[in-house]
Amino acid sequence: MADAARRLTALAEEVLGAPLPVRIRAWDRSEYGPPGTSGAPVLVIRRRRALRRLLWKPGELGLARAWVAGDIDVEGDLYEALELLAGSLWERGEETRRSGLAALLSAVRDPRLRAAGGELVKLAGPGLPPRPPREEARRTGGPLHTLRRDKQSISHHYDVGNTFYERVLGPSMVYSCAYWGSDGDGASTLEEAQSAKLDLVCRKLDLRPGQRLLDVGCGWGSMVLHAAREYGVSAVGITLSEEQAAYARKRVAEAGLTERIEIRVQDYREISDGPFDAVSSIGMAEHVGSALYAEYAADLHALLKPGGRLLNHQIARRPLRDEEAYEVDEFIDRYVFPDGELAPVGRTVAQLEEAGFEVRDVESLREHYALTLRQWVVNLQQNWQEAVRLTSPGRARVWRLYMAASALSFERNRIGVNQVLAVRTPETGAAGMPLRARNWR
Repeated sequence: MADAARRLTALAEEVLGAPLPVRIRAWDRSEYGPPGTSGAPVLVIRRRRALRRLLWKPGELGLARAWVAGDIDVEGDLYEALELLAGSLWERGEETRRSGLAALLSAVRDPRLRAAGGELVKLAGPGLPPRPPREEARRTGGPLHTLRRDKQSISHHYDVGNTFYERVLGPSMVYSCAYWGSDGDGASTLEEAQSAKLDLVCRKLDLRPGQRLLDVGCGWGSMVLHAAREYGVSAVGITLSEEQAAYARKRVAEAGLTERIEIRVQDYREISDGPFDAVSSIGMAEHVGSALYAEYAADLHALLKPGGRLLNHQIARRPLRDEEAYEVDEFIDRYVFPDGELAPVGRTVAQLEEAGFEVRDVESLREHYALTLRQWVVNLQQNWQEAVRLTSPGRARVWRLYMAASALSFERNRIGVNQVLAVRTPETGAAGMPLRARNWR
């Protein structure tokens, strides 16, 4: 009798202590769970191997490996499925991780959970632990955020082919949140919204012809191109990705701006030709790491002229009562941004101030990022077959899950993104800021 779906549902409900909110379809073609309506999401367990992954790596990492390998899938609306599962799996998983050893010991002592574990072993069948998908980042060991390790981490995420990124990001080739119309009703296209974001950064930095701009983490060159073309600055863009740098240099040459824009493969810690009139750091500081953030802030402060401005555009997480309990999301760390870390915006502001900056404005763009991610998901789904061909089925699945889940996280206020404008204010106190800065001229 084909009843794997029923047994899996009973197991999940025993462990969760609540009804499973989605229907399950198992490898034996059995289905069980809430009555499905047209278009309702179904959690598909394609292979028993998915259960072995969970047995050997319980929790988020086992689920991530099963997803990337295609052992599990969602049929129907992925956003709806993630919303339904959020309270049962993801948020419960966070609580379990934070409660630590006590929760683990409690589970081991609970006869119901021990019985559930035995049933899962029977369903999974015999076998050694499956190998992780090849898309998983390989650890090099050693301390975090050395120059070599950071370059490897950046390469894992960005050196997967520029054509793939063209299909996901669209013609703007901007990999950070766009700046949408005031009501968010889709009045702007993604390209228009990304151009508006770049222009907002330029206006906050008060860029003027003849000034010198440093763009830290320049990506494919969109910010330096916009600043040079529209505001007449000379610009240096730095990235650790060889593929990004090659693409950006080609764009600069095609725009006829090689005399005013330089693209370097360089770490911010290696820059020695300051000072600059302005520094932009858009979606890069998440890679710095908490241990080195004070150094990052101090280095950027030293690279600015007195009176120069920094625009730091950075994803933030919600603060914890016990900050020592913060753990990096395993799926993101292994498959998306190795060694990346998020900090609360308050901590970011404090560390910029501790480095000597005067923080003059903080603007949240949380809802803007949710809209941007949803558009990137649309782009990926419309170009799915090509995305798979350009990278791999696993890599495309990583992107689909991470972008959809991130969109929901921004919408639910689990993470945010902020533009922090700071000035290297001279000793005279003349920061050069307008009295009503939010007009941005």
